[in-house]
Amino acid sequence: METRPLLGPDALPLYLRLADRIEEDLRAADGADGARLPSERQLAERYDASRVTIRAALAELRERGLLVSLPARGWAIAAAPKPRPGAGGRVLGFTDLAQQRGLVMRSKVLSSGVRPATTREAELLNTVAGADLFEMRRLRFLNDLVIAVEHNRLPLAVAPALAAADFAEHSLYEVLRAASPAQRPHYADYSVEARNATDEERAQLEIAGPVPILAATQLTFNQEAVPIELTVQAYRGDRYTFRASITD
Repeated sequence: METRPLLGPDALPLYLRLADRIEEDLRAADGADGARLPSERQLAERYDASRVTIRAALAELRERGLLVSLPARGWAIAAAPKPRPGAGGRVLGFTDLAQQRGLVMRSKVLSSGVRPATTREAELLNTVAGADLFEMRRLRFLNDLVIAVEHNRLPLAVAPALAAADFAEHSLYEVLRAASPAQRPHYADYSVEARNATDEERAQLEIAGPVPILAATQLTFNQEAVPIELTVQAYRGDRYTFRASITD
C-alpha cells in the first residue's frame, strides 16, 4: 500500500498556524484572567487574515482552554496560559501517554547505535547524507503486554546524549527535552496503514493468530519547526486503537 507523502510545517492549516501565533502573543503578554481581546476586525487587521480565519483560530484557542467566547462581547482570556502536556510540546511520547493513563510502561531495546544518514533520511530530517544519525529499535510494553515494535531515527546533532542514554530506563523525549538547546517535540506529520505483519514482527509482537498490525510513520518537528525525529511503529492491531480529531 502506498502511504501519503510526509508534509512540511507549511502544510498546517492557516487557522492553526494563526492560533499558534495568537497563543504565543497571549503567553508573552501574560494577560489577566478575563481580559478582553481586541475585536475580530482588529485581530484580522493585526494578523493580516480574514475574519473567518480569525474566528477559526479563536475557536481553536477556546478548545485549548485559553479563551472563552462572550456572547455579543467578543473573546476573553479564560485563564493564564499554562504549558501543555509534554513539557511544552504538543507531541506526546509513548511514556507520556502511558503516564497519563496510569499504565506501567517499559521498553526492551533491540539495537541502537550511530551510523551515517542515507540520502532519503537526510532529506526528511533536514541534514546531509552521511551525517551522524542515531538509530534505535525497541519493543514497547504496557502493563507487561507487548504493544509495538518501534524504529527511531534522529540526527545526533540535535541531542548528542542520545548515543549514551539507556532507553530501557529513560524516555526518548525526556532526553530531547534535556538537550541544550532543548528539543521540544511540537507537532508531527503522521500516517498509518493496516497490513499483515512480517515474520519478524510476528515473533517480536508475539502474534500467534490472524492479527493485523497498524504501521505508523511519524515525522516530528521541534518548537522551531525543524524536523528532529523519524519513527516507524508497528502496533498489534488487537491492542492499539488510533484516534484523531479531524477539523476542516
